Amino acid sequence: MVTFTCCFIALLVGYFTYGKLVEKMVGVDRAWKTPAYTLQDGVDYIPMPTWKIFMIQFLNIAGLGPIFGAILGAKFGTASFLWIVLGTVFAGGVHDFLAGHLSLRMQGASLPEIIGHYLGHRFMQFMRAFTILLMVLVGVVFVAGPAGLLANLTPAALDTTFWILVIFLYYILATLLPIDKIIGKIYPLFAAALLFMAVGILVMLYVHQPALPELTDGLNNTHPDGLPIFPIMFVSIACGAISGFHATQSPLMARCLTNEQHAYPVFYGAMITEGIVALIWAAAATYFFHENGMGENNAAVVVDAVTKEWLGTVGGILAILGVIAAPITSGDTAFRSARLMVADFLHMDQKSISKRLLICIPMFLIAVGILIYSMKDQDGFDMIWRYFAWSNQTLAVFTLWALSMYLLQQKKPYIVTLLPALFMTMVCATYIFVAPEGFGLSYSVSLLMGGVVTLICLVLFWINRQRVRKLG
Repeated sequence: MVTFTCCFIALLVGYFTYGKLVEKMVGVDRAWKTPAYTLQDGVDYIPMPTWKIFMIQFLNIAGLGPIFGAILGAKFGTASFLWIVLGTVFAGGVHDFLAGHLSLRMQGASLPEIIGHYLGHRFMQFMRAFTILLMVLVGVVFVAGPAGLLANLTPAALDTTFWILVIFLYYILATLLPIDKIIGKIYPLFAAALLFMAVGILVMLYVHQPALPELTDGLNNTHPDGLPIFPIMFVSIACGAISGFHATQSPLMARCLTNEQHAYPVFYGAMITEGIVALIWAAAATYFFHENGMGENNAAVVVDAVTKEWLGTVGGILAILGVIAAPITSGDTAFRSARLMVADFLHMDQKSISKRLLICIPMFLIAVGILIYSMKDQDGFDMIWRYFAWSNQTLAVFTLWALSMYLLQQKKPYIVTLLPALFMTMVCATYIFVAPEGFGLSYSVSLLMGGVVTLICLVLFWINRQRVRKLG
């Protein structure tokens, strides 16, 4: 428990030190009027209380990520604890905060617009297609699981197909209606439930004092299948340390912030909170695997077993909320983000319901097609999930490079995003070369190729650095 406790404290210290350092570096204009006021439209640009925005942002970026990813990542041993802390403080928190800060400064701009502004118009076009497809994939992968669980908990007549239709109906409403009508009302409640469950597990960790891995034991890879820590663990944990999906959600809340000074606690603070939740679940999963072996690959089973054992009936109810509601609430905001990205691309205002429908109908039809394919073939769903996981981390890479260019142009210390950009480029490039769904190359060759891709990116950044310096 010593390493776990130190990691927990490190996350809190990181918020008050490194995070504050980054905020001070970019500056805060408390007198500047945010787009929630200057572009208020009653649909997406709506001033909201900061506490509510924080809860919505936390649930938006959390979903199942800090739970399921951390549980699977715990199989790698102590390294998972360290990555959750280092990734959250030095990569994920900076990534989320600066993406939200830039969106706020750019009048609530969507992520593709932000990346395109700093990496070029052609790259913006690519990012529009890439990010919108990723948002649709998020909606798809976060509907099948909850629908299956609901089918198991209800009478036979209410099968998986029925619940998929119900969830999609909710998606449509949450995507089309003003953000304060559904999302603004129910998200804080679900976020509170998710936090309450995490706090309950945290308390029980100290009550039971399970044997957890310590730094003094070394960083041995304990994964039962022998999967390499690098790059697999860094893709598996994802949302518990850094996730490109987060940067797609930040503009939703940037359009609702009432003061620029609230960007830091909302964006960086939500990521630190998610890191804490991930750390707690990595520890709880370690306890489960110690008691039951590492053969279980269904994270939902681990959540159900741990919460029922440690939190009783209340834990069972919260587990249902966490495993069913959390992914649904990530899916609906994914579709909402996709709608806004398309609207930004088409320069189409979203005050009219007919214009929102014009964007949403084709988007939902594509999602239904992907979902039907995934339901017919379990291997198809697994493949979609793996591509989603890699695409998610790759989006974080694109965002970090764009943020590095922003800091470079502003003559700010770009090292805070350059180092995470280089590391995550190496992770994602190596993964796609070694993974079966990628090129399936040998591990050593994949490391070499990943290094080459990372070096090329560094050289391109350096060339841009010299160009910016010449321009003064």
